[in-house]
Amino acid sequence: MRTCLPHFVVCMTLLLLTGCGSSPAPTAQSTPTPSIDSNVPPGTAPAKLSEVVEDATPPVTEAPRPLTDAELAEGWISLFDGETLFGWTAANEANWRVEDGTIVVDQGEQGLLCTTTQFGDYVLHVEFRSAAATNSGIFLHTPLQPKDPGTDCYELNIADSDNPFPTGSLVKRAKAEGNFDSSDWQTYDVTVSGDQVVVNLDGAQVLDYIDPQPLHRGHIGLQLNQGKVEFRNIKLKPLGTESLFNGQDLTGWKSYPELPSKFTVTEDGLLNVKDGRGQLETEGSYGDFVLQAECITNAEQLNSGIFFRCVPGSAMDGYECQIHNGIKEGDRRKPVDCGTGGIFRRVDARLVVANDKEWFFQTVIADGAHVSTWVNGYQVVDWLDDRSPDANPRKGLRLEAGTIMIQGHDPTTDISFRNLRIAELTPRRESAASE
Repeated sequence: MRTCLPHFVVCMTLLLLTGCGSSPAPTAQSTPTPSIDSNVPPGTAPAKLSEVVEDATPPVTEAPRPLTDAELAEGWISLFDGETLFGWTAANEANWRVEDGTIVVDQGEQGLLCTTTQFGDYVLHVEFRSAAATNSGIFLHTPLQPKDPGTDCYELNIADSDNPFPTGSLVKRAKAEGNFDSSDWQTYDVTVSGDQVVVNLDGAQVLDYIDPQPLHRGHIGLQLNQGKVEFRNIKLKPLGTESLFNGQDLTGWKSYPELPSKFTVTEDGLLNVKDGRGQLETEGSYGDFVLQAECITNAEQLNSGIFFRCVPGSAMDGYECQIHNGIKEGDRRKPVDCGTGGIFRRVDARLVVANDKEWFFQTVIADGAHVSTWVNGYQVVDWLDDRSPDANPRKGLRLEAGTIMIQGHDPTTDISFRNLRIAELTPRRESAASE
């Protein structure tokens, strides 16, 4: 009697063949093919295409490392790379700029420079310096253009001691007692968790505020109000993450033993995947979340991925946060196959930060149509999915909750994971919805 493969296995095998491959599709950050300038003097040969596209910028060979190993292990990510405003957006017309590793502003329309990402519960570290008579602030859980700091955001003020809400205060909410005027660098360490905002200034607690109507989620904003202000060393640690992997067995995960990938828990508590193609899928589903994981590729040029908002039970029909540390021409700006932290077939990682055969840290924040990723604390993707809605993220925007999947890509796969953890983002208070 002839034995037939179950229909599910056939379908899974065919669908798995559509996963990430060796030739990436064009992405939102792909460089368009330049045209040859036809407006040249008579008798002059047109420029060769290779001459037109030649990039004189030296290759990036060293990976940025904005945080210490201890900070990375605790879950910190950097919100400012010290060189660009990647991951930020200006909601006002002002001269926001980067100078000597700091974000600086002193002229223009009053308003905010905001993170493009919204955050839930966190600890935020910011260093700031303000000239005398400056009035500025750091906005927490804010829309891009807040209307009233007493209701739709938390405005952590930067102002002289004669202000009704001097430095250390939450405007229209709570006043910090003391004179904290200074022309030197100062440091805010702020914990925003549920209904509580705790403010430490230069290592000392100056405020502990309970909000009877907590906001739960929003952007972080730097303010231009009056005078010159500078910001540096901006970093954040998400709070409230829960473990997805217990280090002992695959409790909470669904395996597919009929597929080639082999998922095991090693003696030292690592989640390892060998061979492929295949997948390991969470039993739970997640919509908006912060996901953090530590990964290591156990050989060069390996390919895997962490999929999210997947169609449950389907073959990796989800968004894929790529794992591939290969680079072209020795330049970390030129990823192979999208690059670690890139969203496969959607947007490449702007820089390949991780190295093969070394542990690295990944953070993914999915907030509605916006996705941002960090590798070793450095932000590599800032992407808005503007496609038409579709139940399958391969075909369009999916906002519905879906499973998390780990991919076994091919027979060479040998990748380990540890400290996988996730925190779902609480919806922002309806009356304070973002603009």
